[in-house]
Amino acid sequence: MNSLILWIIVFTVLGGALSVLAAGAFLLLPERVRTRMLSPMVSFAIGALLGAAFLAILPHAFEVPGVDAHSVTLTVLCGILVFFLLEKMVIWRHCHTDDCEVHVPDVDKARHAATGNLILIGDGIHNMVDGVLIAAAFLTDVHLGVVTSIAVIAHEIPQELGDFAVLLHSGFSRGKALLYNMLTSLTTVIGGVVAFYSLTLANRIVPYVLAVAASSFIYIAVADLIPGLHKRPEFSATVQQIVLIALGVTVISVAHAMLH
Repeated sequence: MNSLILWIIVFTVLGGALSVLAAGAFLLLPERVRTRMLSPMVSFAIGALLGAAFLAILPHAFEVPGVDAHSVTLTVLCGILVFFLLEKMVIWRHCHTDDCEVHVPDVDKARHAATGNLILIGDGIHNMVDGVLIAAAFLTDVHLGVVTSIAVIAHEIPQELGDFAVLLHSGFSRGKALLYNMLTSLTTVIGGVVAFYSLTLANRIVPYVLAVAASSFIYIAVADLIPGLHKRPEFSATVQQIVLIALGVTVISVAHAMLH
């Protein structure tokens, strides 16, 4: 059990801090290079998220003895609807471009600061949820925890890059943007540790937490990431997107097979 909490802490740190540092490193690149790299990263993240949801997380949820498959799929459906409502309420929104349509800073400085604060609050909530999902995966199977963490990291890097861009547009300096994003990333660890001690006392709900994890990954991929790919309808871009999505699915599939 002690080793399990160590796994959770290590991978929640990787899922939070590593993605922030990687996104910060990308910001040091010229904007032209960064823009060209962002779309492939998003395509890969889509494949990783969908692969983790359908090839790793949901199968493990269905394998738990005594679990009703109908209840699990109903939880997935309800989770998708809840994430839709959360996004509607702008509790959190995933921006993967400098000019996010929801968090575009207003000319008024107070609105600038409010936009940046909203990003930080939303990112903190989202990262805490990621920590809970990673912990639930590790409590089910260590290999599933690793695969889930890979999917989280693959998605977090382009998300954090978008958050950095919005914070900079909101008036934050590069140093403050990095510091505040690093602090919000710590909520991943908090979510993982709290989930470990609470879910170990209620193992029966772990399959449903996994179902929420799957619904989160599916919603992010389908509602937040895929629409951005349609902005590049040319044939060459479409082929690149399909290849990278398939690569993301393949990486998750191979990792799950090798670790299982």
